[in-house]
Amino acid sequence: MMTKVGNLPEETSSFVGRRAELARLGTALTTRRMTTLIGPGGVGKTRLAVRSARKAADRFPDGAWWADLSPLYDEGLLLPTVSDAVGLADHSLRMPVEALCEWVADKRMLLVLDSCEHLRAACSHLLAELLTTSPGLTVLVTSRQPLGTRGEHVVEVPPLPVDGADDALRLFGDRLHAADPETGLHAPGDRAAAAEICRRLEGIPLAIELAAAGIGRHTVAQLAARIGSRFDASTPPRADGRTPASLHEGPVTSRLDLLSDHALWPRRHRTLRTTIGWSHELCTPLERLLWARLTVLRTDFDEETAIEVCAGGPLGAHDVDRALQGLVAQSVVQRDGDRYRMLDTLREYGRMWLRELGEERAAADRHAASFLGLARRAHDGWTGPGQVSWYHRVADAHLDLCAALDHLTAHDIVGAQEMAGRVGFFWACCGHLSEARGYAQRTLDAAPVDGPHRTRLQWVLGVAALLQGDFATAEKYGALCTAVALYDRDDEGMLSATYLSGLTQLMTGQPAAALEAAERVLRMTAQTAPVESAHLLRCRLITVFALTALGRLGDSARAAAALRRSCEAQGEYWTRSYVDYQLALITLLQGRPAASAAHARSMLAGKHLLRDSFGIALGLDLLAAAIAAQGAGAQAARVYGTGHAYWRMVGHPQRGTPELGPVRETCELQARAAVGDDAYQRAFERGQSDNAEVGLAAALRDDLQL
Repeated sequence: MMTKVGNLPEETSSFVGRRAELARLGTALTTRRMTTLIGPGGVGKTRLAVRSARKAADRFPDGAWWADLSPLYDEGLLLPTVSDAVGLADHSLRMPVEALCEWVADKRMLLVLDSCEHLRAACSHLLAELLTTSPGLTVLVTSRQPLGTRGEHVVEVPPLPVDGADDALRLFGDRLHAADPETGLHAPGDRAAAAEICRRLEGIPLAIELAAAGIGRHTVAQLAARIGSRFDASTPPRADGRTPASLHEGPVTSRLDLLSDHALWPRRHRTLRTTIGWSHELCTPLERLLWARLTVLRTDFDEETAIEVCAGGPLGAHDVDRALQGLVAQSVVQRDGDRYRMLDTLREYGRMWLRELGEERAAADRHAASFLGLARRAHDGWTGPGQVSWYHRVADAHLDLCAALDHLTAHDIVGAQEMAGRVGFFWACCGHLSEARGYAQRTLDAAPVDGPHRTRLQWVLGVAALLQGDFATAEKYGALCTAVALYDRDDEGMLSATYLSGLTQLMTGQPAAALEAAERVLRMTAQTAPVESAHLLRCRLITVFALTALGRLGDSARAAAALRRSCEAQGEYWTRSYVDYQLALITLLQGRPAASAAHARSMLAGKHLLRDSFGIALGLDLLAAAIAAQGAGAQAARVYGTGHAYWRMVGHPQRGTPELGPVRETCELQARAAVGDDAYQRAFERGQSDNAEVGLAAALRDDLQL
């Protein structure tokens, strides 16, 4: 049964055999704190880990969490990837490993790290830290080699048996049927031929799946004969170095079989390597070219991205769809709805082909250009009806954006500066503060930059510092942004600088100064700034916050209502949710707690859409206060406890503008008075220990329990 807490991948195809391995793993996950599944690529470690984690998940009250490390090209991405996987969006200035250790320290959870072989030292060091500080943590790892971590229990994953048990044959039949329900092992001799294929492929699941994908072009008997001739062949490559487009040109040894790095592809894994090479030869020339070019992508992709990154030369944009579907039919690429992905073992083979073609730099250039384009479109679409979609696309493309930024920093610093400025606010909002701040600083230091790009980079640095609680740095960059924008006569820069400076002033108890500056800049840009500008909306938000903090609740309510209408007309969620937050605070201070709770829930719904954990934490505190003011003490305590869980998630004690302190104190006093200290504490602890999503869902229900 799938746990309600966690992020285990869905199983999209049948699971065959592995009873003995599942039993051993079930015991290991009960008795051992760290278990590593080892075996060559394609042997089925990931599928076995998914199934084992799913069977064990209900034993871990804090969830079973999955981190796919195969796309990581740099060990510096390990910590943010694992933090994302377990739901940590740290906003503090702590070292990332310290934040992660603290987050999991008191949890009883299962952490699965998939494909660790290329980051063995970094993974071993991280897991040693986590296992030392987190007594309730159990870890399951997949790797081609043991990590060498103290206490590691190693389980070797063998191929499927081909003699005696029929697991390999069942897998072959299942994949045939999945590709074409009319296809099966029905003709005389089919089962014997299929058994021979499985024996030749030594029971390696990926090799069997690739072979089954070739049935569309051959009968089972023909496939068995061709695989047999392929594996028996010793013909050297042709003089021109090309591989044949089909098996009709005769059995050969794939050129990439000879070029393979023997550290990556040791001789004992020649069966899988040869099968992949055979599958490669079955592809058309354009399919092979697409296979190679797709390997530059780090994460799942759609057809539009495939065209942007891979089209060029003989592979035209109109050819990509046909070639992509051919790779899907060959099981080289897996499809899930409108998204595609490639297994890491097949990606490695494609990368070798890309190197052999001499296209690595060209592919990286196209990849960087594609994701710079994504950053531009997302930035331009921030205030439109697609804001939530752009937010998610930027969050989901994080590894590709980092790879593109690294490439641009080395080869096109102006492009890197533009990109870091355009994605920085997205990253700041979804918890990647270290990356936002780090890339902004690195690109700013790398070369001189003028105009809007400079202002954006300084602004990103200031916003990231502000969200980390570094007010002095935020104040410094607010002043720098203001000076640069005035010099450049940049309206967007002036509005963004005022937002940064104003929010810093609000957080440090200077609402009058924030209001004066915001109103002045809004007057200065009234005739020139676009009405739909994101920075204009955020600057107007500062006026709402400041008016509330100054006790001018009527003025604040009118300004908030007008700003909310502007946001609603544009389909904008981020600013609108903070307007709802202010309306919740205003109505609570006006003595209208029911209206306050409604506004708070509206704010939380918007922040949930945007995966903004910091905003959710703020909203839950305010919702708890509104519920307490209506006399529902236990419910308020539970919501307040869930809010504390979100504050832990962002790595801060409760934060916000100074006027929230008295609101929180009043909330707790009212809730305790309504139900008593013991009942309050029980409800608070329940909210604090709930899974965050479960607690938020409970908070969003509007049925009061008095």
